[in-house]
Amino acid sequence: MKFKFAPYIKAAALVVMLTGSYSCRNMYDVEPQNQVDAKNMFRNIYDADAAVIGIYGKVLGLARQYEVLNELRADLMDVTPNAGAELQQINTHNVLDGNSYADPKPFYSVILSCNDVMKNLKLMYDTNKLTANDYNQRWSDVAALRSWLYFQLGIHFGEVPYVTEALTNVNDVKDQSKYPRLKLDALVKTLITFLEALPYKLPYPAANTMVTQIDGYPSKLFFVNKKCLLGDLYLWNNEYRKAATVYKEVLETSTPNGPSDSYNYFNTYTLNSGSDNDAVTTSAWQGFLSRSMQDREFQSEWIWAMVFDKAFAPENPFVNLFANNGGQYLVKPSQTAIDNWNSQIQNDGTPFDLRGPNNTYKIINGQPVIVKFLYNYLSTTTGLPINALEKNGRWFLYRTPTLHLRYAEAANRDGQTKIAWALVNAGIKGAYDNTAEPDATKRRITNLPEPYMFDARKLDAPTIRGKFHRNLGIRARVGTINLSVAFQTDMVGMEDKLLEEAALELAYEGNRWQDLMRVALRRNDPALLADKVYNKLLKDGNPAAASVRSRLMNTANWFLPFK
Repeated sequence: MKFKFAPYIKAAALVVMLTGSYSCRNMYDVEPQNQVDAKNMFRNIYDADAAVIGIYGKVLGLARQYEVLNELRADLMDVTPNAGAELQQINTHNVLDGNSYADPKPFYSVILSCNDVMKNLKLMYDTNKLTANDYNQRWSDVAALRSWLYFQLGIHFGEVPYVTEALTNVNDVKDQSKYPRLKLDALVKTLITFLEALPYKLPYPAANTMVTQIDGYPSKLFFVNKKCLLGDLYLWNNEYRKAATVYKEVLETSTPNGPSDSYNYFNTYTLNSGSDNDAVTTSAWQGFLSRSMQDREFQSEWIWAMVFDKAFAPENPFVNLFANNGGQYLVKPSQTAIDNWNSQIQNDGTPFDLRGPNNTYKIINGQPVIVKFLYNYLSTTTGLPINALEKNGRWFLYRTPTLHLRYAEAANRDGQTKIAWALVNAGIKGAYDNTAEPDATKRRITNLPEPYMFDARKLDAPTIRGKFHRNLGIRARVGTINLSVAFQTDMVGMEDKLLEEAALELAYEGNRWQDLMRVALRRNDPALLADKVYNKLLKDGNPAAASVRSRLMNTANWFLPFK
């Protein structure tokens, strides 16, 4: 990743010694002339920025492990005959010692780098090398990223050491006398308290030196969204009103700019098809995944997305995982996932969901291939690599539909089931268009206190353009029929539908395992998760299906051995 201005290059060479970062090869391939001690690594704001970017470069190295743990353990992904023993163990929840996918050390390596950078940013601030604003923004970003990493560890390992010190050796984490392990519930509460106290919770402002172009990619998309993360933790902790509140703040990201910035005001994170209100086409939905990150449409859809580029390391891991042309083709869509899409009905009565065939997956050489992550590598027409040596791609982490589904889940549990129904179906305007109300200015508006106030009005006399008048709803955006209105008052039924919709919309984006865990734990119903994994294995002909279900009926077996 070559920054477009020189001061970062020298700084990045120093950061590689601090963090051991192996990403951004072009940026970091600078041979230091002499050994540099830590106090000279953080001299100015360019060093601070390069340190933060270096941390995110290390996070890229977790993408393969993140994808496998969050998707293969659940019900939408299955192994192919090419998968080795490690992937098969993950698939059947029978992980043996030495399985590299179940190794927490890579996560702790990045966490310890976060701790080191946070410590040195504080020293920079204390010695007047950073202003209070510059320090608060960067320190809070790295702190939030560390919290996200810990949340991932908690989800998969259940009980982990919570280390906030700058250590020189990742093996020091083993010392339980110094670093006792926190169980998942306690870890979530600890992370909530920590994030609530962050001095800065917004994205980097546009004028910040962290918001730039890196090899043509807008860096503003690279950073974890602190409020989305906090909302996810609240949701996990069953604090529904708090979750809905911070999610709604993200939904209102463009509100301070006002309607004079009409595209961003009406489209940023509001879930629509673009400038009009029509359902998207197959190619348009592909556009959410494949179009230039510079495009405003991409930036109104994606909240957090990172990149793999042929010009820097690490190499894109998704090609080997998914592709049967140029890759190893190790995992594929499960039959359960395919059946989910095939069971949907379009508004014209056709049994079809455009998010599935030819979008999230595609039949290539007679094999089902997950292509959601391959649109910058494969030709959309032939299914062949555009250039087998150029494994460009993106790591999709948080999208507008993710935000809407999580907000809907929180609202539903907080007694606002109709709002959840609206956001999943045809949007606010469809659910709140009370035709019995003669005054059009009182229609298409929820008239509820925050965080449940939505204005979807569009009138010409008087002229009114509500902030959410382009909001389509998740199903309407892809032309699938509405769920029954009976779900407007059925909280548990609506929650089931939210899980189903997340499977259709967000497959392979790293959400499925935690979605199933969160709802199953909330209901104290391990069968919710166990049955879905069982049905996947059963449909895919895995003889271990019944034994896996039996094992997963004990929630202690949901977690990987921490070694």
